[in-house]
Amino acid sequence: MSAWLEGRFSTQLEQFSLDVELSLPSQGVTALFGRSGSGKTTLLRCLAGLQRADNGRLKVGDQMWQDSRQFVPPHRRRIGYVFQEASLLPHLSVKQNLCFGLQRSTGPARIHFDQVVELLAINALLERMPDKLSGGERQRVAIGRALLTQPQLLLMDEPLSALDTEGKQQILPYLQTLARTLAIPTVYVSHSLDEVCRLADRMLYLEAGRVIDQGPLTEVVARLPLGRQLGEESAVVEARLLGHDAGHGLSYLDLQGQRLSINLRSAKLGEVIRVRIPARDVAISLTRIQGSSMLNTLPATVTDFETFADGVRMLIRLRCGDTQLLSKITRKSFQLLGIRRGLEVYAQIKTVSLFDDAETGHDYG
Repeated sequence: MSAWLEGRFSTQLEQFSLDVELSLPSQGVTALFGRSGSGKTTLLRCLAGLQRADNGRLKVGDQMWQDSRQFVPPHRRRIGYVFQEASLLPHLSVKQNLCFGLQRSTGPARIHFDQVVELLAINALLERMPDKLSGGERQRVAIGRALLTQPQLLLMDEPLSALDTEGKQQILPYLQTLARTLAIPTVYVSHSLDEVCRLADRMLYLEAGRVIDQGPLTEVVARLPLGRQLGEESAVVEARLLGHDAGHGLSYLDLQGQRLSINLRSAKLGEVIRVRIPARDVAISLTRIQGSSMLNTLPATVTDFETFADGVRMLIRLRCGDTQLLSKITRKSFQLLGIRRGLEVYAQIKTVSLFDDAETGHDYG
């Protein structure tokens, strides 16, 4: 897919320097992921024009927003910006806040008021004032207001960080729906791997103001350096729904010719499902074990391995066809199995976690 957005930013901010180059497609969600202080928000502000890089170049579509000769100010860039805090106008009702977004729009009206109200399920909130809304409700309204500005580009700076766990779980399904329904390229900042894996198509992984890796989400997540997943070492895979076994509460996926059993879900046959496979729930054997409670056994090849800081655990990188998996085992098991690069093994998957607002993520062996 050819690049629609091309950017290059180099700037010094007190003790922090940003030096990144990025190219993004014209559709889908791109996550800026990394630890706090890695430069995610600074990069987002550069894209918005809120931060002017000393040496910067930004081209969006056929428009040059920044180079050595020009700098398009934020209000002339067709962007929608969603901050960590909803920042609604307190003296205006929900409906009036949304209409404020419409008044600021400068592009063609591709996204309509009624469409936003329906997608974000905020019809019952239209006459309320911001101080009568929950945190999740305020953020949904803020997202709606940003969408109604008719943006070419949607920028979201950790929009769930101010919410509690319940609030995050309530709003994530709406973000998933927006990503599927509206063809607006989105840049989403987060240090939560769970959020990123649910929402993003691509990932830029940043450390100390530099892009360390970028590409399709499923590939970058599996390549993240040891410990950078913040204790959530996992692989993310996409597989096609084959069928259902309601009697046993299971659905079956086709993962590149291999069958993967997951908890039953209400999806159409042939639909591509994204699943997350935690490294701690992937065991390794040298032979296919019969009579095991684990329903998912996939042939794989060891591609690499690393030692955790405690010296007693190992992270094993596996490849199953074009799919990358991770396994967390003890050093003793590593030695007993004779793990080496290129070794043919079987990955036994205990748990498969679904990224779906309608599922509870039950574990099946």
